[in-house]
Amino acid sequence: MGRGKIEIKRIENTTTRQVTFSKRRGGLIKKTKELSVLCDAQIGIIIFSSTGKMWQWCTESFRMEQIIEKYQRATGARIAECDHPREEFIHDMAMLRQETLRLELGIQRYLGEEIGCLQFEDLTKLEEELENSVAKVRNRQNELLQQQMENLRRKERILEEENNNLSSWEHRAVLEFEKATLEASKPMHMMDEFPFFEEQSAGSILQLASPVLPHFHPYLQLAQPNIKPQ
Repeated sequence: MGRGKIEIKRIENTTTRQVTFSKRRGGLIKKTKELSVLCDAQIGIIIFSSTGKMWQWCTESFRMEQIIEKYQRATGARIAECDHPREEFIHDMAMLRQETLRLELGIQRYLGEEIGCLQFEDLTKLEEELENSVAKVRNRQNELLQQQMENLRRKERILEEENNNLSSWEHRAVLEFEKATLEASKPMHMMDEFPFFEEQSAGSILQLASPVLPHFHPYLQLAQPNIKPQ
């Protein structure tokens, strides 16, 4: 069962129309290439889409200009040259030249040159413009100076904080070192650890120790002096 015949008319759907254009354009160029190779034909194709985009193809051994020139010789037709773009180009060039000259003259006047032909009103206007320009330059200079001053103040505060932190650290380190040195220089005596011994006599200490000593070891006894009669 063969495919149904497609009615040849404009496709209303934009997406479908673009897809169909892309597919059929590729098929047309493919068939043109085959015809050129198989039959040694000289072919040139120029295609414009509905959006104005152009595609072109011609036989690989030729250029499109050669194909068009051969067409003109064969038909005797001449493609009319349009001088309008050329005239517009010349007009634009003249306008740009005049604008360039005007800008150069304005720069010279700002530098105090070429002012001999100016009238009093023109000189007054030029003076006002220069004063406005100078005022803008000075305002910008003041802004930059303020920014630099703020940056310097910020750096100064940071350096002061770092200096204070360093001084505090050095002070703590010195105090710790002096404390350690002082503790190391003190004499270590056992009796100094028990200051209550200084207020008691040796007999008191023995009396205090006598009831305690038997508790150290069951075999520990106090030695009694052995006094024999003469």
